[in-house]
Amino acid sequence: MTLSRRRLLTGTLALGATQLAAPIVRRAGAQPRFPSTPFTLGVASGYPLPTGVVLWTRLAPAPLQPGGGMSSHDVVGVEWEVATDERMGQVVQKGTVAATPEWAHSVHVEVEGLEPGRWYWYRFRAAGEASPIGRTRTAPAVNATVERLRFAFASCQQYEQGYFGAYHRMLADDLDLMVFLGDYIYESSWGRDHVRKHGAPEPHTLEDYRVRHAVYKTDADLQAAHAACPWIVTWDDHEVSNDYADDRSQFAHPREWYLRRRAGAYKAYYEHMPLRRQMVPLGPQMRLYHGVAFGDLVQFHMIDDRQYRSHQPCAGPGRGGSAVVGEDCAERLDPRLTMLGEVQERWLETGLDRSRARWNVIGQQTLMAQLDRKLGPGQQFWTDGWDGYPAARRRLLDYLGKRKPANPVVIGGDVHMFWVTDLKPDFDDAKSPVVASEIVGTSITSQNGRKQADVDALVGDNPHVRFANPTKRGYVRVEVTPQRMHVDLRAMRSVTQPRAAVDTLASFVVEDGRPGAQRA
Repeated sequence: MTLSRRRLLTGTLALGATQLAAPIVRRAGAQPRFPSTPFTLGVASGYPLPTGVVLWTRLAPAPLQPGGGMSSHDVVGVEWEVATDERMGQVVQKGTVAATPEWAHSVHVEVEGLEPGRWYWYRFRAAGEASPIGRTRTAPAVNATVERLRFAFASCQQYEQGYFGAYHRMLADDLDLMVFLGDYIYESSWGRDHVRKHGAPEPHTLEDYRVRHAVYKTDADLQAAHAACPWIVTWDDHEVSNDYADDRSQFAHPREWYLRRRAGAYKAYYEHMPLRRQMVPLGPQMRLYHGVAFGDLVQFHMIDDRQYRSHQPCAGPGRGGSAVVGEDCAERLDPRLTMLGEVQERWLETGLDRSRARWNVIGQQTLMAQLDRKLGPGQQFWTDGWDGYPAARRRLLDYLGKRKPANPVVIGGDVHMFWVTDLKPDFDDAKSPVVASEIVGTSITSQNGRKQADVDALVGDNPHVRFANPTKRGYVRVEVTPQRMHVDLRAMRSVTQPRAAVDTLASFVVEDGRPGAQRA
């Protein structure tokens, strides 16, 4: 396959690496021949627009080896095509992109010129090998009237602690979109009764993180879910390391060392996700927050509460990371503390102000509602979530109460359990109004050691909590219409058995114009 200069430059831009254009032109002569398929990590799509979508794959014939089994000198022309039928008979867009060693031979194609609000199929070819066929869809036109959107959201998929059978069950859910809310990989090995192994120690370098992502991407059910519909994503801590906040790690490592680690983790994350060109990392910086609209029905506001947050308050000597603190932690109340950073806070408020959608979904990492963890008099709070930053939370919830964007619903993950809550500017005031609904999904596999009885006891001190269950793993399925949002909390019967059955643990409905989820 011979690549023209124009196609090679286009491919390089798709990777966000214009500085590589000249070397690519000089080196892209002979194409390698693969001993087996280079598409071992599958295909994916994401971030749909009315006229386009991002397509992703990575060439990795030996995915768990350094470099994925690719030469550090190979620049490979990867053909892509988009069709209106699953047999790829009616191709409507096609092109060629360069897969370079600088970006782990990953490709990100931003397809344009498609029709709004319809399904498409796509595939890649490289050196005579073809990828699996993926399915994707475009968003409806900006002002289109949309009667229904079905999406699922998930988080926290510790590879060692279970099989990703939840994704297999999602395939039967007729989803238009998948929303992932953090902890796509885990850097650490922890928990009990492992069913499989990472096969490598904790990652610290770019190559380490590339291999860790490849381990997760080899899961067949995860691959199938990526190939079934477009994804939008945010991250939490384990894509880098547990409980980090901005430039501080859980163990307060030297800042320069930790930012080098974060730069490698961010780059590997970009290389393995169907992300837009504007999200290309620049060292340890990577803008991930983004808005995605589905006609006049739903506006998604995907936010990042790791990269810009203040350090956790009241950390122990020589430590960062989380702690459970009491009322003596005055630092927690500092109004200067932020979860999102000033720029992202303004971006979110502006996006909500400008939204004309019937529903505004804020996709973020964790439980937003206050959770007093001390039974009876007094209060205790966990500092790695929004309870560590109550002034920042109050700013956002005050904004929702005053500006009243249409039907705000906050979705989250991180805490490995289902929560349904009412969000109020002042959780300690029974008269404080409900300004938004919150649905938090449990983990795909990551364990939670809490007992139901202990959680039930906490609910009495947290009357804004409508539902809480720590015992199940699974995901959340959502159907949105102009009149209501219907939410199913989907619980796997097992994660230690591949592709176990799934049950609906509980269902809730949020009515248009009435914040607060009600039992369905």
